[in-house]
Amino acid sequence: MTKNLFAALIGRPNVGKSTLMNTALGNKISIVSNKPQTTRNRITGIMTKNDTQYVFIDTPGIHKPQNKLGSFMVRAANSAMADVDVVMWLVECGDKIGGVESSLIKKFNDDALPVILVINKTDKSDAVEIGDTILRFSAEHEFAAVVPISAKNGDGIDGLFAELDKFASEGDFIFPTDMFTDQPERVIASEIIREKILQTLNEEIPHGTAVVIEDFDESSPTMIRIRAEIFCERASHKPIIIGKGGAKLKLIGTRAREDMERFFGVKVFLDLWVKVKENWRETEAGISTFGFKKDDIDV
Repeated sequence: MTKNLFAALIGRPNVGKSTLMNTALGNKISIVSNKPQTTRNRITGIMTKNDTQYVFIDTPGIHKPQNKLGSFMVRAANSAMADVDVVMWLVECGDKIGGVESSLIKKFNDDALPVILVINKTDKSDAVEIGDTILRFSAEHEFAAVVPISAKNGDGIDGLFAELDKFASEGDFIFPTDMFTDQPERVIASEIIREKILQTLNEEIPHGTAVVIEDFDESSPTMIRIRAEIFCERASHKPIIIGKGGAKLKLIGTRAREDMERFFGVKVFLDLWVKVKENWRETEAGISTFGFKKDDIDV
């Protein structure tokens, strides 16, 4: 007898959704950084364990949008809750209930969604703060379960899986048992590059960048050749990304290539270029250029 479980990871930016999915799967599928709004689209991670196939949908952080890209990200997060068996709502120890939290609770109630409250970053807190957070959120909604965890070091993950198993349904596996994401290799490559941009550059510039894979050549069995273009929003950002003597771009490329080689299992030749597309995040046409199309999201 085999079972399937679809679970959406929902929460504010930077609460650890991508880290949780990567830890739970034992594979790095979603990119992570210490900057908010790292995830821009829905990312599916798949793990088959014994008789159950778990399908996790990592979503962009729920926030008040400041541009068209932000609106797309919020729509992507909300639509991810439509067809899952259970929602995992991630909050941090010590979080309060504000406007974003209240709107989520209203959606949970209106749609009668089963929700597991996952209180993350227990490694940075204590028992009193964890308990206060549980009481504060549980007073506002009747959760299917409340699970404190540390996504970073894996504490509480087994307990989370025990709660998730209650929502698995009988049926044939949806995906092959050796598959761990449905993302195309080009998308994975572009996301790895964007992660390294986020981790290497400071301030707001990384949020105004997009990565397009122009060429992905797998003709050699021992090497993948990738040509990628990094787009920024302003001409003044281009020399910052490139750095003095090309040092920043070289560092981004080296870090991205090393991750790609671990992921793809072969050598990678990575050729990076930087271009400017003014204020691309501000218009529907701009964000659709880089694959963020509202017609692709069910709302």
